[in-house]
Amino acid sequence: MLCGTGTVGGTLLEQMAQQQKKLREERGLDLRVVGVVDIFNIMLAPEGICLEGFDNNKFREQFKACPKSSLEVIHDEVLKLGLSDMVFVDCTASYEIADLYHDFLSQGISIVCANKVAASGDIEQYKLLKRTALEHDCKYNFETNVGAGLPLIHTIDDLVKSGDRITGIEAVLSGTLNFIFDTISADVKFSDAVRMAKEQRFSEPDPRIDLSGIDVIRKLVILARESGYMLSQDDVEKHLFVPQSYFDGTLDDFWKNLPQLDSDIESIRSEAEKAGQHLRFVAHLDASEAAAPKLSVSLKRIDIHHPFYNLEGSNNIIMLHTERYNPHPMIIQGYGAGAGVTAAGVFADILDIVNV
Repeated sequence: MLCGTGTVGGTLLEQMAQQQKKLREERGLDLRVVGVVDIFNIMLAPEGICLEGFDNNKFREQFKACPKSSLEVIHDEVLKLGLSDMVFVDCTASYEIADLYHDFLSQGISIVCANKVAASGDIEQYKLLKRTALEHDCKYNFETNVGAGLPLIHTIDDLVKSGDRITGIEAVLSGTLNFIFDTISADVKFSDAVRMAKEQRFSEPDPRIDLSGIDVIRKLVILARESGYMLSQDDVEKHLFVPQSYFDGTLDDFWKNLPQLDSDIESIRSEAEKAGQHLRFVAHLDASEAAAPKLSVSLKRIDIHHPFYNLEGSNNIIMLHTERYNPHPMIIQGYGAGAGVTAAGVFADILDIVNV
């Protein structure tokens, strides 16, 4: 059951349509989409929606003509299907949809989500979801919460389960922000780069989510928790580069006022350039000492010898410092934004559940 028909959800359906026959013939997997839902409409097909010759635009038109939906409808219809090996796939950013996870897991329905809300929210709820999945022999997979399709969460999980300890994380976790800081120059203003990020679909529909740092903060908290440190967003020391006033008004106000930041950002950029440095928005976990781990996010000037220096476009990079990977950290790098890689990561999480 797929929830969310936006860019990622639609791309996921395209990828599943391309692979459905191959998975059946080569892997013996009968992969069926038994329903597609959002808060407006619901399409149910227990026998499986036909994906042969799938056309996203035509599907969206068909979907809009389907019966009306609601949170209650989604909840009841998913439970009513009663199918074995069912996976609920959440490609939204909805708090309300995330609130449904526990009921689904309690009935043995696995969850795959690109939605970061549950894994980065209330600690007790996070623990409950993980525990419920174990108790009911199902899975709660959220690899794409951080790094799109990069194997970050699974890698950390494997390290921890094998007895290693994460002592530090340094990471560029926002493809949007890295694109922006990789794009700005003496000729390209900050406000123009933000618009470019939105037009190329690297940013959220509301870029303030990226510029406020909240997206990176959520991702850092998720990585910290998967590393074994039960921390929350309030534990993150925040050094942000856009004043709060830019997030208080409407989205139209934001776009109108954004050019006022251009000169300040250009001053920071030009100073870094003169010093032979690049700007990167870096998330940091320091658990090297016996004291409580420290989390922080900040805009940093990166020297030429640092692994983050040559990071291009919407790429993400993470350095994992562990007791075993010491003094040289494990480095994972690649696209950290974009519908294609995010949908592929969701798809991989689905296939992980059926061990294909």
